[in-house]
Amino acid sequence: MKQVLLMGAGKIGEMIATLLAESGDYQVTVADMNEAALARIPTNDHVQTLKVDVTKTAELDAALDGKFAVLSACPYEMTRLIAPAAKRAGAHYFDLTEDVETTRLTKELAVDSDSAFVPQCGLAPGFISIVAYDLAKRFDSLHNVHMRVGALPKYPSNSLKYNLTWSTDGLINEYCNPCEAIVEGEQLEVPPLEQLEHFSLDGIEYEAFNTSGGLGTLCETLDGKVNNLNYRTVRYPGHRDILKLLLQDLRLSERRDLMKDIFEHALPVTMQDVVLIFVSVSGEQNGRFMQESYAHKVYAQDIAGKRWSAIQITTASGICTMLDLMANGKLPQKGFVRQEDTNFDDFIENRFGSAYARSVEVRA
Repeated sequence: MKQVLLMGAGKIGEMIATLLAESGDYQVTVADMNEAALARIPTNDHVQTLKVDVTKTAELDAALDGKFAVLSACPYEMTRLIAPAAKRAGAHYFDLTEDVETTRLTKELAVDSDSAFVPQCGLAPGFISIVAYDLAKRFDSLHNVHMRVGALPKYPSNSLKYNLTWSTDGLINEYCNPCEAIVEGEQLEVPPLEQLEHFSLDGIEYEAFNTSGGLGTLCETLDGKVNNLNYRTVRYPGHRDILKLLLQDLRLSERRDLMKDIFEHALPVTMQDVVLIFVSVSGEQNGRFMQESYAHKVYAQDIAGKRWSAIQITTASGICTMLDLMANGKLPQKGFVRQEDTNFDDFIENRFGSAYARSVEVRA
């Protein structure tokens, strides 16, 4: 049985602990400095909790001693503390970050490491990169790779047509930071909230716009191989315009703590959500200009006697699958591991990754 340390006892951490415990193959220690959060984690023979202050090196190193891996479900700024500790302990490192700078840190730590560093193991970045790269490998040459993901309420009831389903810090980070893209063969940074587009799936109208971090490492992987590569977040129509008012016109992008307070005060959390995944790739196949697409939706489900949101399921399933593939020798065992290093079939056939296979294919 593999001993793992899970840092972070929030909404995603609780789902990760549940999935790993249900498998029966992992002994999970859930660590957090928030005792109230730890109290919400159901403990059993496979799950225990531990109060750890990540800013105290000795506490963190002691928690990591003898662990096969550490999974970070903490805010992205904690990477600078947790990832170096994983290297000191010789433990494999996994996280869910969308933050570009912290991913660069893990890449640097991985250079001479005897363990693996696997960042961006959630939905986007994460599974979306695995899907896009799997489609891209079917082409002789690539023209466009378009990646679209949205975590949306099934029953929107406010002007933003949005409920909190994930980390508020991560959400604001995506809305405010520059976005990587490849445009006409050139790697660029493009502004967030721009390049608004509209499309329909299953008769429902959506909009999509630039947000930061969703491409993961694909810009580097596909550099020189694709004309246009971009990632955009999906929302219901009208969401983007309100965000531009708040973040740009009212300059709340300069006061992110205030923006977080406003969101968490005004936008309720919902467990009735849907995750939309839409990837479209075009290019040459056997001398013909072709396009292939992947369009799925994932809904909230009951697991282990409890209702879980779609974003909890997809995010936690991603990092649990990567851990499982590492434990089974299906990923590189040391150094920096990109999401697109993962075989799509290995992922989707995994006991955790099958959560995506149970999603609903939709009509584009």
